[in-house]
Amino acid sequence: MQGAFAEHVRALEGAGARTRLVRTREDLEGLDGIVLPGGESTTMTMLMERVGLLEPLRDAIRGGLATLATCAGMIVLAKDVTDGMAEQQGLGLLDIGVRRNGYGRQVDSFEAPLHIDGLNGKTFPGVFIRAPLVERTGDVEVIASHDGRPVAIRHHRILALGFHPELSGDLRLHREFVRLAASRN
Repeated sequence: MQGAFAEHVRALEGAGARTRLVRTREDLEGLDGIVLPGGESTTMTMLMERVGLLEPLRDAIRGGLATLATCAGMIVLAKDVTDGMAEQQGLGLLDIGVRRNGYGRQVDSFEAPLHIDGLNGKTFPGVFIRAPLVERTGDVEVIASHDGRPVAIRHHRILALGFHPELSGDLRLHREFVRLAASRN
């Protein structure tokens, strides 16, 4: 509906997945996984609510739909959001607290090498653009940090990232997500 979905489509297809865009509740049927991309979290949730997708999506993820959430997608999943719009309603499925644009404005964007647990090989190029800052974690597994702050979270079949793997040119995280979505555990 909004955000960096085209870049994720390219990365997922490069990782061997078949993709389709989700714009209605009917589009959720038969999915193995879903990506909540970067973009503008308030706009994303308002559009999902307007087309009747917010509750069905919440139910699908709660029911085990594999989910990759990047940047704004992480904000949409968070239980607590600082600096959000008062009327902003998210999914509230991930026990974290985030600050929108916690790393600064667009001009403060940066790239940093990340050591991600379970990801073989060299460091991963974390691309941070108006990224959320994770201020609190609850019942989740932190799988990567930057400057002592969590930037990658795993919880059951949810992988939430405060950065943009689809802009990195490195398909390892998308491959991991494709494996997660293909598994039924």
